[in-house]
Amino acid sequence: MRTRRALVALLVTLLGVAGCSLFADDPADTYDALASALTTTDVDAAAGHTDDAASARAAITSMYAGMGFGDRAAAQKAGKKVSVRAEGVDSKSGRGSLEFRWTFGPGKEFAYRTEATATDDDGWRVHWDPTLLHPALTRALSFQYSDDKDLETPVTDRRGLPLLTWQTVGVVTVARDQAAARSTALAGILNRIDPSITARSIRSSAESAGSDSVAVVTLRATDLATVRGRLRAVPGVSVSEQGKLLTVDRSLRSPALAQIPDRWNDRITASAGWSVDLVDGAGTTVDRLATRAPGDVDAVPLTMDLRLQRLAQQAVAGETKPTALVAISASTGGILAVAQNTAADRQGPIALSGLYPPGSTFKTVTTAAALQSGDVTAATPLPCPGRATIENRTIPNEDEFDLGTVPLRTAFAQSCNTTMGALSDKLGPTALRDTAARLGIGVDFVAPGITTVTGSVPAADTPAQRVESGIGQGRVTTSPFGLAVAEASLAHGSMILPSLLSGQTTTADQRPAALDPAVVSQIRSLMRDTVTTGTARSLRDIPGLGGKTGTAEFGDNSSAHGWFAGILGDVAFATLVVGGDSSSPAVSVSGQFLRGSLGD
Repeated sequence: MRTRRALVALLVTLLGVAGCSLFADDPADTYDALASALTTTDVDAAAGHTDDAASARAAITSMYAGMGFGDRAAAQKAGKKVSVRAEGVDSKSGRGSLEFRWTFGPGKEFAYRTEATATDDDGWRVHWDPTLLHPALTRALSFQYSDDKDLETPVTDRRGLPLLTWQTVGVVTVARDQAAARSTALAGILNRIDPSITARSIRSSAESAGSDSVAVVTLRATDLATVRGRLRAVPGVSVSEQGKLLTVDRSLRSPALAQIPDRWNDRITASAGWSVDLVDGAGTTVDRLATRAPGDVDAVPLTMDLRLQRLAQQAVAGETKPTALVAISASTGGILAVAQNTAADRQGPIALSGLYPPGSTFKTVTTAAALQSGDVTAATPLPCPGRATIENRTIPNEDEFDLGTVPLRTAFAQSCNTTMGALSDKLGPTALRDTAARLGIGVDFVAPGITTVTGSVPAADTPAQRVESGIGQGRVTTSPFGLAVAEASLAHGSMILPSLLSGQTTTADQRPAALDPAVVSQIRSLMRDTVTTGTARSLRDIPGLGGKTGTAEFGDNSSAHGWFAGILGDVAFATLVVGGDSSSPAVSVSGQFLRGSLGD
């Protein structure tokens, strides 16, 4: 019994070690295994099914890299795949063929057949030759897939003027092992172009670099021309030229443009042509295997207005505190301008998604809710004491000014906190939230090409919360974008759908009913009074302007944000000066922007 078990164990061992030599397999199995490995881009497995694994491994690796499959995950994400099938394998001669089908995206396929021979040398192996991968491939050539994109396609404003174009840039790098020694000289050359580049920043980048070279900066062609000669004189520094989609000039910048290069690339990729070549060691095409010319590509049009964007940038640049301005077309919902100064940029895209208490600018919503209830009109006389205690919540006017009893129109224009607090106390818990939503605040918009947040107006379940919310404090927040949407909705007569990419549809998580047209008309009239006789009368020289100022305390109430929002013709806007302490800076910034816009 023991001998029999030993013989069985020996037989199993021999079969495992030398099974191929004891029993001949079918070459079709080897072809199928090779095809499967090539389909899954398993280089080692594919090479192992040939009779020269080392040579095959190098060529297969090069093939995948040249075809854009070097990063398998990225290739799959881009919709690229390869399918290889074994066909017509003769079990006696070992001859067979492989059918390759490459897919580079919708409508981009390249297929061909290769011939091969397998031999049985202690197991079947496919004879290695470069023609196993393509009939025209040799050891001196390699594959190269290229997209033929219309890179000259511009991104334009609403008038067809270029905003972003494809431009040549220079990428400045320094050898990592020389970065410390060259940092001072390099920073001295580049700092005038980009003040953020310092010797310390260069050394810091080198310390965290994962390669032998450190990218220091990407320069526009005009900037590169001024320093190229000096850069060449610094050992270890090199410059490589590339192409990049950039704003038409360095001064033009906006957080609204952050996602546009991706949208532009989607547009030109969808119409791109493509080619597969065999190239030599110098990258010169020796044989074009497949090609398709690119289709026509129209410019990528945005709703932005180049002139208004420049005016907005100039206006916010004059402030040292973080400042943002958003302008929207009331008739179309198109975003016309989104500008931030350098101080704001350091805090992120606050113009689009920064949330702050809106202060007295929210009195537009409070007044609209009161008018919508039918309890008051613009002419209703209401008390405006310097200080009032409402449901155990005491609120003052600015500097505790006291107007006595005045029409709602006057209380709005002079921004009476006490009047607005009393009005909001009489409203229901959701009245302010619902009215704000009718103007777009608290609504989640999904606009192609841009990420935005409008704000939040929670239900006010207690009298104290209603009073706080009624003057734009407490838990109420909005962004400059959200407030500009509200102004545009007032000018439009119903909630707009803001957009950035012309012709692209914006969706919203809710579509509340429009305010009563009579309410809208009264609010517009009250906003005009704010400019002609109220808190924004420094702008009364601007014909037709209506608006609302706002000062919103934050933190320990020792500081405040300054706001101004309004409507001039088709342009609705909101301006925020973070920590401005009063509405005056925001009014000044808005005035500069609006007066410039009147020149059109």
